[in-house]
Order: sequence, then C-alpha cells, then structure tokens
Amino acid sequence: MGALHSPKGAVWTKARFGTQNCREGGMSAEKRIKRELEEEDDDDDEDETVSGKCGRYDFEDKRSRHCPYLDTINRSVLDFDFEKLCSISLSHINAYACLVCGKYFQGRGLKSHAYIHSVQFSHHVFLNLHTLMFYCLPDNYKIIDSSLEDITALSNVPPLRNYFLEEDNYRNIQRPPGDIMFLLVQRFGELMRKLWNPRNFKAHVSPHEMLQAVVLCSKKKFQITKQGDGVEFLSWFLNALNSALGGTKKKKTIVTEVFQGSMRIFTKKLPHPDLPAEEKEQLLHNEEYQETMLEAPFMYLTLDLPTAPLYKDEKEQLIIPQVPLFSILAKFNGLTEKEYKTYKENFLKRFQLTQLPPYLIFCIKRFTKNNFFVEKNPTIVNFPITNVDLREYLAEEFQNVHKNTTYDLVANIVHDGKPNEGSYRIHVLHHGTGKWYELQDLQVTDILPQMITLSEAYIQIWKRRDDEEKNQQGA
Repeated sequence: MGALHSPKGAVWTKARFGTQNCREGGMSAEKRIKRELEEEDDDDDEDETVSGKCGRYDFEDKRSRHCPYLDTINRSVLDFDFEKLCSISLSHINAYACLVCGKYFQGRGLKSHAYIHSVQFSHHVFLNLHTLMFYCLPDNYKIIDSSLEDITALSNVPPLRNYFLEEDNYRNIQRPPGDIMFLLVQRFGELMRKLWNPRNFKAHVSPHEMLQAVVLCSKKKFQITKQGDGVEFLSWFLNALNSALGGTKKKKTIVTEVFQGSMRIFTKKLPHPDLPAEEKEQLLHNEEYQETMLEAPFMYLTLDLPTAPLYKDEKEQLIIPQVPLFSILAKFNGLTEKEYKTYKENFLKRFQLTQLPPYLIFCIKRFTKNNFFVEKNPTIVNFPITNVDLREYLAEEFQNVHKNTTYDLVANIVHDGKPNEGSYRIHVLHHGTGKWYELQDLQVTDILPQMITLSEAYIQIWKRRDDEEKNQQGA
C-alpha cells in the first residue's frame, strides 16, 4: 500500500486504518488514509481521542524513546510566557512550539506551518502547547523522554497552596456567552502556577499573557506601555477577578473570603457654608441633615496622610514629616470625623470596622489631583512589622466575635520618585526563613526589617495571625 511509505510512518498509518473501520465501514481505507494525510491541521488530540472510542491498541513507535534530535533543543530561547499564537497564521488552534528556535507554529500535518518549518530549517522537536506532548517532525512520532519533564512543568504545574494553583477550582464556572472577563482568571491562574513552579529552568517568569488579558478586560484603561497607578489597578483587579469568578453580594468567592471585610459608614450632611447662622441651625433639625448609618463591604482600607509642609526649615531643606501608623488608623475608630466635599454638597463622615478579613490591605493615599497636576505626599509612615492589634477599631459588639485581631506585615509596595515618572519596588516576607527581600524588576536583594519602615509605603498587605502563630509568638 502506497500510504504505508508516507513520512508519518507505518505505525501512524495502522492507527488510522483502525480508526476508519470504527468511523465509516463503507469507505475505502486507502482513500480515507490518503485524504487524512493531506489535512493541514492533523493534531494528536484526534488520534488519541478516536482511538479510545474505537477500543484499538496504540502501537508505540520504537523511535519514541530513542529520538536522535533531543540534543538540538535550545533551552535558552524557550519562553512559554508569550501568547500561544502561530507566528505565521496568527491562529490559536493547534499551536506547536519549536524547541530549537522557540517560535510557535500551527499544526503538524504535511502542509502545516510546523511541518514546513521542520523541513526548511531542520528543526525536529516540537511541543504541542495544549496537550503538552512532544513530537519529532517531519517523521511525526511522539517523543517520550524524562529529560523533558521540567519543560512540561512550565505549562502544567501541580497544585500548591493557592486557590489559583488548582485549575479545577474555577474551570467549570459558567459565564455568559461572549464574556471576556474570565480570561483574566485563566491568565492569572497560569501566572501563579508558573511563579510557584519548583522546577522552572529559568529564574524569571514573564507576565506577558497576563498583561494582555488586563489590557483587553480593562478596555485599555491599563496598558503595557504606560505605567498606571498601583491602587487604581489593585481596586479594579480585585473587583474584576471577583466578578469573573461569579461573585455577587450574596455569593462569595476566594477573593472576598480572603480580602473582604465590612465597616459602618456614618454620614451627616452639612448646610452650605455661605448661609446665615440662623438658617444653618434650622436646617440641622431637618431629617435630611440627620446622621445616617450604612453597612458596607471593603476590599482595602484607604489611609489618609496629613498635609505635607510647604515651607523649608532653617537649613533651607524641605522637612519630610513622619506619622505613626496608628495615627492614620484613627480614621476607623468610629469617633474621628472628616469633611468630604462634592461639587455642590458637604458631608461629615466617620468610619468604624465591623469585620476584619484574614488578609488586610492598606492603601496609603499619597497622590492628590487638582485641576493642573498630580501632587505626591512624601510623608513617612512609621509602622511595626509585626504585632499590630486592630481590636480597638472594631465596634464593641463585634470585638468578642473576633478571636484574633493581630496582624503581621507580609508585603510592602513602595513608590519612589515623582508622581508620573516614579517606579515601584516591593518588600516581601519569606515565610520559611523569616527573612525580608526587596524586589524590583529582576533584582532581588536582602533587606533589614528596620529599613522597610523608612520607605514611602504605598500599599501594604497584612496577614491575621491564627491561634498557632499567636502561641508560637508568645513562646
């Protein structure tokens, strides 16, 4: 039979021959095989799925475990963080990665881009980016070798400690047709699995696909080429992630379980300041100007800084003020009032916490906008690294409900430089060793805990202690 001498090998032909008997008994086997050899997108998914349905046995090619081209793999050019897109047809379907040059191509049939590339440039080892199986082209046999396990791990990492490390947690979430927001969940899960992969063969992970999903889902509000505001992005990202996971006011998700707390907001409307004193007193007795209370959830707490000084000191240098963390936390003690102005009305508001989440996010308000420019407040916030007790900021009836109200810092995001030209760096705690590290782009350095408090903190993440950690700290 002429088809048996095809470049795909006799084993492949026998497998196809068995498949045809299962599919259509009336069609000639030779014609069916010849037609399938001419298909452009001949993927391995069809081979394996159909074989399972027909109940035939897979015959393993002897070359599968003795491929002579494994030494041509160039790991230095491999980067699986880019979008899985064919470099020629720009198609996502049936994409393969050439492990010699690192480029992506579609299909592996006779007329496919991957096949033509293998013949033209003598690149033989390819990886299917969806099934994570390796093939040798143009002979088109599967490669089975244990040395490729670490490459596979880049795209398929076993679950660890985080919700997004286990794809089954969100894979079956139903979304309305045409919804693009779930792409954010998928890309974030992929990024988490890459970050926590203990067998990465590169020391860094590129968030390229994640950033593309952010640009798409935010409708270009946040862009790769332009640096945005960290707090603004955090607020959008947490809410978008919660919404994409199916979260509502009644239905909780992993985002709300970890970060969401609740507070009481007391609001009191103020009369217009230009009104006469007698008229102001009359208005204060109206129901419209009485204090109202609203219970509202929060994902993070915004801490207001005192106004920075405008004048220089005796040495003609600007004074950088310092403020304790507990001073700006007094905003949430239920007693401190602050005036909030709108374009036509003024309000007095005070806040009181009613529920503390397992992880508490502080956003220190450093930037203020006016009609002309954005101004940055350089005030240094003095805060302890551990043992911050927030019980006094809870309403009295909720203090007994919370057994643990002590928090420890786990991450500290810092903004350096001018408002529109600055850069970000982060301090993170390594829980295994208890050491702090400073990360900025690809630079990772040790840092003393005492140095963290001297930085211009912008966003902080605090972890609530559980009973075991509290006992260990006491010991």
